[in-house]
Amino acid sequence: MSTTMRTDNVVPNDEHVVTAKEALEGLYLRLEMEAEVRLVAAALRAGWTADEALDAIDQLRADDTKH
Repeated sequence: MSTTMRTDNVVPNDEHVVTAKEALEGLYLRLEMEAEVRLVAAALRAGWTADEALDAIDQLRADDTKH
């Protein structure tokens, strides 16, 4: 014979709804960080300094915001 346990502390769905931004922001930031790490690593392998790589990434971001 099976029995079910009743849970009294389930939060109603209207109390834990998040916006799309809230749901995606953490993932977006992790992906952005991973992309930057990979770009710097590739630049280092190509003989750039870390400062040169970071400056290039900053320039790409600045160019991207102009468009």
